[in-house]
Amino acid sequence: MALRLHCGPARALQRGPVRVPAASGKRMSITPTVCQAQRVPDSVVLTPAKVLQNCALAGSGALLAAALLLQPGAAWADLNKLEADAGGEFGIGTAQQMGSAEINNMDFHSQDLRRSNFTSAECRKCNFKDANLAGAYFIKAVVPKATFENANVSDVLMDRAVLNDANLTNANLQRTVFTRSDLTGAQISGADFTNALLDRPMQMKLCRYADGTNSITGADTRQSLGCGSRKRFRDSSPSAQDGPQAQEADKEAFRKSMPTYRK
Repeated sequence: MALRLHCGPARALQRGPVRVPAASGKRMSITPTVCQAQRVPDSVVLTPAKVLQNCALAGSGALLAAALLLQPGAAWADLNKLEADAGGEFGIGTAQQMGSAEINNMDFHSQDLRRSNFTSAECRKCNFKDANLAGAYFIKAVVPKATFENANVSDVLMDRAVLNDANLTNANLQRTVFTRSDLTGAQISGADFTNALLDRPMQMKLCRYADGTNSITGADTRQSLGCGSRKRFRDSSPSAQDGPQAQEADKEAFRKSMPTYRK
C-alpha cells in the first residue's frame, strides 16, 4: 500500500468561510483547506516506469514519428510515404514534406520540388540551384547562404524567412511573397522580382546594388524591384494584372503535379 495526500476545502469543519479584514477596508472570504493522507494500492500510484508504459500504449504512432524525425535522409522519405498513404497533401508527386526539418547543407540541385513544404525548416547552405520550387512554402524558413541560382522560385510563400547572404542570382522570383523576410547581403544580380511582395526598407536596401537582367525571363532586376519608382513598387503585388503572368503551360504542369485525393 502507498500513501496519497488529498487536499480540499474544510467545509465539514465549519459552517461558512472565514471573513478577515483586508487592507482596503473590505472583508475577504477565505475558505480553509485541509489535507489528509489516504492509503491506496500500489497499482494506482504512477511511477516513472508506468508513465512511460502508458505513453507507449497510448501514443505509439507519435513516438514512431518522433523517432523518425531524429533520423535524417531515409526518415523523411518514410514520413512522406506515411503522409501520402494517409491521403495528405505532401509526399505525393513533387510535393515533399520538409517542414521544421533540420536539413542543413542538403543538395536539391535541379530537383522538381513544386508545392513542397519547407516551412520553419533549417536549411543553411542548401543547394537549390536550377531547382523548380514553384508554389513551394518557405514560411519562416532559415536558409542563409543557400543557393537559388537559376531556380524557379515563382509564386512561393517566403515570408518571415531568413535569407541572409543567399545566392538568388538569375532566380525567377515572380509573385513571391517576401514580407518581413531578411535578404540582407543576398546576391540578386539578374534576379526577377516582378510583382514580388517585399517590405519597403528591404526593397530600398536591395536597390542599392541591384543589377543585371534575368536570362530566362528577360526582366531587368532594378525595374522588377521598382527601384527609383515608388509607384511601381507600390503597385507591385502577386495579384497585380500588369506584368508577366503564369503561362498556361506552367499552370497545366502545376495542376498535374497536384495530388489526387482519395474518394
